[in-house]
Amino acid sequence: MRIVTFFSAALFISPLWAAPKFLPSQPAFYGIYDIKGAELCSTANHTLAYLNKGKSYDPQVIHDGKVIKISLERVKRTLEFVCQNQKKLNNPDFVKQHFDFIRWYPDLKQAKQLSANKPLLQNIPKDKILMTKYFVHLAGVSTKPTSAKPYPLYALPEDEQNLTLDEANAKPDLIRFKYGKQAILSGALNNQPVSKLAYFSRDDLEAALLQGTVVADFGPTVGKKILNVHRSNNIAYDRTKTPYQQERFWYFKEVDGIKGYGKDAEYKITVNPNVTFAADLAEFGLGKLLMVQYQDKSGRKMTKMGIMADTGGAFNNNLYQIDYLAGSFPGQSALYKATRNLPDYVDAYFMILKQP
Repeated sequence: MRIVTFFSAALFISPLWAAPKFLPSQPAFYGIYDIKGAELCSTANHTLAYLNKGKSYDPQVIHDGKVIKISLERVKRTLEFVCQNQKKLNNPDFVKQHFDFIRWYPDLKQAKQLSANKPLLQNIPKDKILMTKYFVHLAGVSTKPTSAKPYPLYALPEDEQNLTLDEANAKPDLIRFKYGKQAILSGALNNQPVSKLAYFSRDDLEAALLQGTVVADFGPTVGKKILNVHRSNNIAYDRTKTPYQQERFWYFKEVDGIKGYGKDAEYKITVNPNVTFAADLAEFGLGKLLMVQYQDKSGRKMTKMGIMADTGGAFNNNLYQIDYLAGSFPGQSALYKATRNLPDYVDAYFMILKQP
């Protein structure tokens, strides 16, 4: 693969050719810069906190990058600069003055190998990145069981609330390990010391278990709470069964925001919609700042910025795609309606703070 490395102000590109490519290139410094500065700063600060745990904490993602090498110190300075100047990022002249840019050209070879019956992969342009969209499920919930919402989402059982994950996993007699999902849905935990966080419809419960995060809307009196996976019953997902038939079950906890990447359920990065990209963090490294540009339906050049702060199984060896966190919605149709003006393919540029 072609590797881009920053050393001081100099740029070195290895002579080995392979898709993808990463080349110095200037983006468009005109049009509409739609940058959510406050949200970008918030995500940057939480990402910085994770990076500051050090390479030894999570070497899988805390590194300079493999296909595009940018020193961790420079990545951190870039994120710090974003916060210090969050109100100026909608000014193209300011952005041009302070950042270097590396354009990302997609790995079409890998995309082609996986493109059977997948039009989005078949049609990736040679100079653009596929930008899919993802969301956090929004569910109307109840504090008490109802006929429409009879299924509880549970907090961690009381018998392990003061145990670390390793300590708990060494105790096979804990409540968490005793029951599969089907037994739990039939009431196996009803008389156990386990708190109920909210009551869901079956569809909303399954969406929460599948995605790992849910925005639970209790109505105007209580408002919304964000619930995220805490620990599971350690039963593996069975690919021969439908989602409804699975025995794997997650216990949840209330969290302070939408969660992106984190190697441990106990510590994940808090991220914000409209400024977060899921990507191949194993290859790129956590925390890279990315600019995307495209033309809207009226022909205007549009610019957005986001941080690579999330990932997923779909991004293993995936250097042709990013996933844009669009927000929280009750389902795919609502997501489509909210993102119908966003394209499938974008020009993508890594942004790196210039050396002093």
